Amino acid sequence: MLTETSESNRSDGRIPTSVNSDNRRNHFHANLPPVSMHIVRFRDPAGSVRRGRLEDGTVRFGNSQYPIEEVEILPPCEPTKIVCVGLNYADHAAERGKDVPDRPLLFLKPPNTVAAHESTVQLPAGKDRIDWEAELAVVIGQQCRNVTADNAMDVVEGYTCLNDISNRDDQDREQNWVRGKAFDNAAPMGPVVATAEEVPDDARIELRVNGDTKQSSTIDQFFFSVPELIAEITTHLTLEAGDVISTGTPAGVGPLSDGDQIAVEIEGIGTLEHDVVVPTDDSNSAGQ
Repeated sequence: MLTETSESNRSDGRIPTSVNSDNRRNHFHANLPPVSMHIVRFRDPAGSVRRGRLEDGTVRFGNSQYPIEEVEILPPCEPTKIVCVGLNYADHAAERGKDVPDRPLLFLKPPNTVAAHESTVQLPAGKDRIDWEAELAVVIGQQCRNVTADNAMDVVEGYTCLNDISNRDDQDREQNWVRGKAFDNAAPMGPVVATAEEVPDDARIELRVNGDTKQSSTIDQFFFSVPELIAEITTHLTLEAGDVISTGTPAGVGPLSDGDQIAVEIEGIGTLEHDVVVPTDDSNSAGQ
């Protein structure tokens, strides 16, 4: 059903939710809250794709349960589009030499950009600078259009982590940012969708590269709030269940190098982990 607006039962501005090597998996488990209930999309040992609950290191689906080491964590949703927000932290706008816009700066990442927790992202070859950008991502729970800010929380399923990988060489040369933002696997996300109760309004967001902290801020530093973003976006386009809004990155972006290991951690959600490889020349990525 296409949701226009509905009466909200929330007045606090919180976002409600509904609900790959062994060493790397074990490291991921250590980064989960000790007591948690998250929604996880996974491939079970038989190869079936499921959506279940992650509780204390156990994935539960129906009457089945699996230790997390026995399943493959998949991207938490299958968006038809990712609507991204640029320059939504004043400190990031400053480091990019830009003014904070007077309305949300929006751009799109298509489905080909989605990558999973623990994936290896192959970056475009021959570029001088491809940056990391840690972001809080909002997963939409139902088809919606023309949603008011007051009712925006009704269409939200929950939070996940996202790395808005950005090819600055081409982004700074083009207006539509297709080369800069829409290349394959340019949006690793996951590992889970968290419930509202687990994510504080001022939740800390942090990005680490090879264990060194590069970005550290809190989500209450947004210039445009999540309800404002949903209202603006749905004025112009329909959001589908599973679509994602990526809310912008704080200061501290920087260039990725071959072999870098990235961790995006958001309080109450957990840690998205992936690494990157850089081809030695354009021929290595031809046809991919």
